[in-house]
Amino acid sequence: MTQDRLVRTDHENGVVQIGLNRAPVNALSADFLMEFSDLIDVLVADDTVRSIVLTSGFKVFSAGLDLKEAQHFHLTQQHAMVRGLNVGFLSLYACPKPTLVAIDGAAIAGGLFFVLGSDVRISSPRASFGLAEVRVGADFPVGPLEIARAALSPDTLRRLMLTGRPIDTDSAKAAGIIDEITPSEQLFTRVMQIGGEMAQIPPQTFASVKRQIRGDTISRIEAAMAGGANAPEGGWFNDETIAAMKRMIG
Repeated sequence: MTQDRLVRTDHENGVVQIGLNRAPVNALSADFLMEFSDLIDVLVADDTVRSIVLTSGFKVFSAGLDLKEAQHFHLTQQHAMVRGLNVGFLSLYACPKPTLVAIDGAAIAGGLFFVLGSDVRISSPRASFGLAEVRVGADFPVGPLEIARAALSPDTLRRLMLTGRPIDTDSAKAAGIIDEITPSEQLFTRVMQIGGEMAQIPPQTFASVKRQIRGDTISRIEAAMAGGANAPEGGWFNDETIAAMKRMIG
């Protein structure tokens, strides 16, 4: 783990905070996502950890890919990024311990999967949510795709994926993307309160029930990855991707 990118803070009662800290907007890279997966694995293996809370100290919770970097990806880098997205977000989605997220800014494109992969999602009013991949000429790797299918209603999936337009917190709450809207100044206190409550749930029972809910989706992702989905033939990008990314960058 690179301490500057992911900051672990241990709180009382077995609540562990992961601070996403890849300045300035928690842009996703293959290394960052694999480090995130590794940290989740460490916390899963530690019986003293009873719940996990994701936070960000930036105005943007996570902006997804850094398009200025991504537009120059060669085939190997595209494969590494797809693997990072699949492995990183599967680790969160399949985590057998309670996971919570406090969102105090935009969670866009790949950044939204920190939200969709978590069990409890608390947001401030200034957050926004979106899946902008269609606007940058990129489709969805199997991990994020299956998580989105499981977490979103068909209508919400259609609106977010096919328009690429972000939505505000009220719309996100109505769609079930977030559970509560809390003022920014109270957000951390609130998510830590719920994290403490969830830390008291019998851990084996929690893990079993969570697997009952998510097991089919997890199995589909794992099977696809085993079948080569981490290295799609021809790469991740298509003939339109680079031009679309450049238009988004401006």
